[in-house]
Amino acid sequence: MRVRVFSFGVLKDWLGAAGATVELPEGATVRELLARLNERRPAALLRGVAVSVNAEYAAADHLLREGDEVGLLPPVSGGCCAQGEPSSESAAKEVFVALTREPIDSQMLMAASRRGEDGAVVVFDGIVRNNSRGRKTLFLDYEAYEEMAARYMNEMAREARSRFGVRHVTMVHRLGRLQVGETSVLIVVASEHRAQAFEACRWLIDTLKKTVPIWKKETFQDGAVWADGEPFPAGVPVDDSETSGTSHGG
Repeated sequence: MRVRVFSFGVLKDWLGAAGATVELPEGATVRELLARLNERRPAALLRGVAVSVNAEYAAADHLLREGDEVGLLPPVSGGCCAQGEPSSESAAKEVFVALTREPIDSQMLMAASRRGEDGAVVVFDGIVRNNSRGRKTLFLDYEAYEEMAARYMNEMAREARSRFGVRHVTMVHRLGRLQVGETSVLIVVASEHRAQAFEACRWLIDTLKKTVPIWKKETFQDGAVWADGEPFPAGVPVDDSETSGTSHGG
């Protein structure tokens, strides 16, 4: 059988940006696919990498089928689901999630999220700063596994409403090239009470940074580097076996 393999983030530099078709025996698992990919590469190349099958995180023993789309996802560093340009009308719904390549209008989205019954609106506005680890930043580039990122952002927003009892969640993440001072991710939580709004906003940005497949490449005056991602959370299975040199979880 044949499966299609795509890599993202720093893995594109090592494995190539284009997808590759890999032939496997019937009944092969994710673990066997990773072992095959590692045959001509350093043993630790894929250690710590999460794997998706058809835009869903998958465990190492997941059985693959003909035509599956497999994503190799390094730790992430990013963000009804809308993929397009945010507007005041769409942001007025109970949940609004978007990936966009246009500048994020933070003020418009914050204003559109408010209702008369709200006692609090809590905002996280992530901004590109002019330095990182003592190096001057020129610009950032964000990329995503867009289908999967949109799905997980939508699920997170709806879970936040249920878990924390807030009325509204907006989550918008930029993709493409961002200049210093631009908003990379905006999260707006509207609620009757401030405590729930603060808790939901903090949970959303922390969870996004660990589970949503968005990666950041930082370009400095003296070079460029993919930003280190955070460890995958416990809910994402990880295989760090030494025998295969592969792992599954930025």
